[in-house]
Amino acid sequence: MGALFRSEEMNLCQIFLQSEAAYACVSELGELGMVQFKDLNPDVNAFQRKFVSEIMRCEEMERKLRYIHRELKKDGMKIPDRDENPKAPAPKEMIDLEATFEKIESELKEVNTNAEALRRNYLELTELKEVLKKTQIFFAEHGRHGIVDDAQHALAHDEGGGGFVPVTSVQLGFVAGVIPREKVPAFERLLWFANRGNTFLKHDEIDQPLEDPVSGDAISKCVFLIFFQGEQLKARVRKICEGFKATLYPCPESASERVEMLNGVSTRLEDLNTVLHQTEDHRKRVLMSAQKEIRPWIIKVKKIKAIYHTLNMCNFDVSHNSLIAECWTPVSGLEEIQSALKHGTELSGSTVPSILHRMQTKEVPPTYFKTNKFTTVFQEIIDAYGIATYQEVNPAPYAIISFPFLFAVMFGDFGHGFIMFLAGLWMVITEKKLTSGKSDNEIMSMFVGGRYIITMMGLFSVYTGLIYNDCFSKSVNIFGSGWHPSYDFRTLQKETSWTMNPADHFDNTTGPYPFGVDPIWQSSMNKITFTNSLKMKMSVIFGVSQMLLGVLLSFVNHAYFRRPLNVFCEFIPQLVFLMCLFGYLVALVFYKWLFFTAECPQYAPQLLIQFINMFLLTYTPRVMPANFTGDLYACTSIEPTSINATSQTVFFEHQQPIQITLVILALLMVPTMLLVKPFVLRARHNARVKRRQGLYATSQRTLIHNEEHPEPAVRGKDNIAINGEEEDGGIVGHSEVGISEPEEDEEEFDMGEVFIHQAIHTIEYCLGCISHTASYLRLWALSLAHAQLSEVLWSMLFRFGLTFDMAYVGGILLWAVFGAFAVVTVAVLLLMEGLSAFLHTLRLHWVEFNSKFYMGDGYKFAPYNFKHLLDADLDE
Repeated sequence: MGALFRSEEMNLCQIFLQSEAAYACVSELGELGMVQFKDLNPDVNAFQRKFVSEIMRCEEMERKLRYIHRELKKDGMKIPDRDENPKAPAPKEMIDLEATFEKIESELKEVNTNAEALRRNYLELTELKEVLKKTQIFFAEHGRHGIVDDAQHALAHDEGGGGFVPVTSVQLGFVAGVIPREKVPAFERLLWFANRGNTFLKHDEIDQPLEDPVSGDAISKCVFLIFFQGEQLKARVRKICEGFKATLYPCPESASERVEMLNGVSTRLEDLNTVLHQTEDHRKRVLMSAQKEIRPWIIKVKKIKAIYHTLNMCNFDVSHNSLIAECWTPVSGLEEIQSALKHGTELSGSTVPSILHRMQTKEVPPTYFKTNKFTTVFQEIIDAYGIATYQEVNPAPYAIISFPFLFAVMFGDFGHGFIMFLAGLWMVITEKKLTSGKSDNEIMSMFVGGRYIITMMGLFSVYTGLIYNDCFSKSVNIFGSGWHPSYDFRTLQKETSWTMNPADHFDNTTGPYPFGVDPIWQSSMNKITFTNSLKMKMSVIFGVSQMLLGVLLSFVNHAYFRRPLNVFCEFIPQLVFLMCLFGYLVALVFYKWLFFTAECPQYAPQLLIQFINMFLLTYTPRVMPANFTGDLYACTSIEPTSINATSQTVFFEHQQPIQITLVILALLMVPTMLLVKPFVLRARHNARVKRRQGLYATSQRTLIHNEEHPEPAVRGKDNIAINGEEEDGGIVGHSEVGISEPEEDEEEFDMGEVFIHQAIHTIEYCLGCISHTASYLRLWALSLAHAQLSEVLWSMLFRFGLTFDMAYVGGILLWAVFGAFAVVTVAVLLLMEGLSAFLHTLRLHWVEFNSKFYMGDGYKFAPYNFKHLLDADLDE
């Protein structure tokens, strides 16, 4: 939890790798996954880097693996989902992998080419067979003369005069072929118009769909016969067939020749079918052998590519034949990194060890939190708002409790929470099965990823449901109600409603209901009035408490980063402002709960009116009556008019001076936050400028003195002469040792910019305290909406089903009503209402809580890790 409370301490390191050991060392670091490499060649083009040829070879291997993967998917063969993590192969093994992939790819391409040619030949023979069969049927259906005589009679007319010519004078030809079924109507119309009706078309659909030789899809086609007269029409018909992509086949005129040709085609189809089956069997054997090894192949190629990508980020030292890398590492993992480098050096056989050197830098390190499968989801919720600044307080540990609790405040129902808890618990128990495979259902994957937070939200909802005493909109009397009505049956028949006086009907011996809301409120007419008052005050208490926690965490940040100015100019004024106004409001809520009972309901204070009067400085005091010796502000049964006691008058002693003091203190905090810090920063800046100018004048006088009276050079620790000379005789100017010139990384001070920034911060905080407190009322609003929806659903569905007074049909109807009740409960109250409460809880944490202390302007630690390469997916 300590590491989760604040990000890990990071260190910038320099690694010196010998060329022969660099590959193995980087591979070991990838398996470890605790190093984020920096690109030391940002200005170098990707194609000009040292290992670009190796990366291109990896991309070529990935292309071949993608091809093999597509072929496996085409045959419905899945990649085995085995839990394996092969090591990255040595560079020499790349040649063997390339040869293996090349052999499989060429073999598959050859098999596919042959199979496609065989399928195309099979399709042509099948179409020819259908043409011969259909033609035989066409000619056999028209008696002795056949279809040729019918076509002659249809076409034997005089175009000019409209008369008929002798049948024997008409010489007809015909063509036969196959055309896609969807093109037949257009094909028929074009033949008619292009040939002016001088062609005769006969077509029939092929019974079984054919298979496309390329895609394998089913296609429907028709056999057609076209009769025409003359060579000119023959050429025109052939061009039309060519335009419609129709396939023409030779068809003998005599029946005996057609039968002989049909027998030959059938024999060739049987032989071709045998060859096709053998080809498919050979293809499956090749794919099955590749299927067993494709997952480790993909992982190996990905690892090789990642290693060379990382090596391209290093500098190459030609003189020492080594690679120099810079990387961010957690300080806690330095020993493991040293061990990984040592192991990589031993694997490579190098005699020169790799060196890990810690560097000093002013760069902002990345943010890294150690999380497990339980805390990951909470950390991702915070990261979605913004990555934590390096080593600032992390809101995730507090969100582990506050997030499901605030959700449960809005979702509080024992029954609904228990269903959600069971769903989350089921996903937690079966998490290994649910997370082992890659799911295409994104919604289910999202639920599985949030299984722990769903379980927590369900568990907390069970708790708040018990507090509200709400289970599917019904109350449960577990411990026995503290209210005991004494009305008899006749009294109850006279009136539809009766008021229960606590003095008469409340059992003071047993006390209030031990846990949660008393079940008597379920049947009361003013239930909503009571629960609204309770939940509204609880929402304000929870909201101010969480905002107070955020302000206190800002102090932890200021103390850790040693910013005392922020403590005195921001934290203390913010704390005083919040507590003087809204902390006081919370105190009034508890005061009212503790000191106002059923004995004085007439002048119990209205807190909202009292809080508004606090800012308006409007006070109505109580009047001390004559001969009154008791406490004027005590809750007694005295007549309210005698002491001028109402819900808007002062209700405790010294209320007016206390509230005026709190308002003045809160108002004084505004200029404190606005003005003090900018002027203090300006004074510090002016002091630094004067000190720098004084140092510059002193150095100038010393330089003139040394020119007049030269002194022997005094060497420093870094072989730099203090009077400006180097060991090799070179001169180092004062600007190089940082005396006369200002520091390069010091930003120029702009009073206007600082003042505007502080003004924005002050206005945002002061207005935010008001708006954020009001925003927490969503806890009450969502809880009320959920309870009312649940009650409406019970009244309209389930209670309606319980009123059926039928012997057997009523049971069936009740079963159907319960099914509808269960479906609507899960779909609306659990999923839709649960999503709504989740989003509102998310907003309360992101805006109301995090804004008090969380900067969130860091960048995430992205280690070089092989873990994310274990997914055998090459579609990226």
